[in-house]
Amino acid sequence: MRFSPALEEGRLIRRYKRFLADIETVHGELLTIHCPNTGSMLNCMAEGARVWFSRSSDPKRKLPGTWEIGETPQGRLACINTARANALIEEALRAGVISELNGFTGLKREVAYGVENSRIDFRLDYEQGSAWVEVKSVTLGFDGTNVAAFPDAVTQRGAKHLRELACLAREGVRAVQLYCVNLSGIEAVRPAQEIDPVYAAALRDAVAAGVEVLAYGVTLTPEQMWVDRALPVLLELDPDALLVLPAV
Repeated sequence: MRFSPALEEGRLIRRYKRFLADIETVHGELLTIHCPNTGSMLNCMAEGARVWFSRSSDPKRKLPGTWEIGETPQGRLACINTARANALIEEALRAGVISELNGFTGLKREVAYGVENSRIDFRLDYEQGSAWVEVKSVTLGFDGTNVAAFPDAVTQRGAKHLRELACLAREGVRAVQLYCVNLSGIEAVRPAQEIDPVYAAALRDAVAAGVEVLAYGVTLTPEQMWVDRALPVLLELDPDALLVLPAV
């Protein structure tokens, strides 16, 4: 995925009211832009850090641009625009990058399903049936480790999606939780037990029910980004043990 038009660089002044960010461009222009991230953005931003944004040419738009990439306190790059994750994954699916899901004959997005009135990100159709794929964007990293975590804030919606996937798996339907790791310098992913223990437990329950859990890393630059590698997922079973789901 190439950014078009090209992203512009600036410095973060502050993020506030969840969806707003004040920045200063490299040319000294002060702007308020859209922050397309509903999470806490924990460890994902710092005042004064570099940001890259897309500028809109739509005269009807209230804000002149959208925050796309940020430099984290650890010096990594993070794609903070969560809407990019599904587009990246679709691109990777169609290119055959996600080998575990190759061979589908049809792809549909935002399909209604489940007993809790959910919508799945992708339904992939195969000759032998369908695979239902939920995508989550991962941007939470920590000092001194190359293991990212999800979520960065309590997510009841995320736990609901895992319950829905588990229901499908128990009925013999292929169900997949796919983490799109939009953060550079990462070699594995884990549930953020310390932030949302309910989500972490729901993930372990989903795996026990037969849900497949995959993670793929993204190479990220201010010019382009693309999914390029499978990553292992670490499931915390108890304080003294880790279950590793190896990358294929």
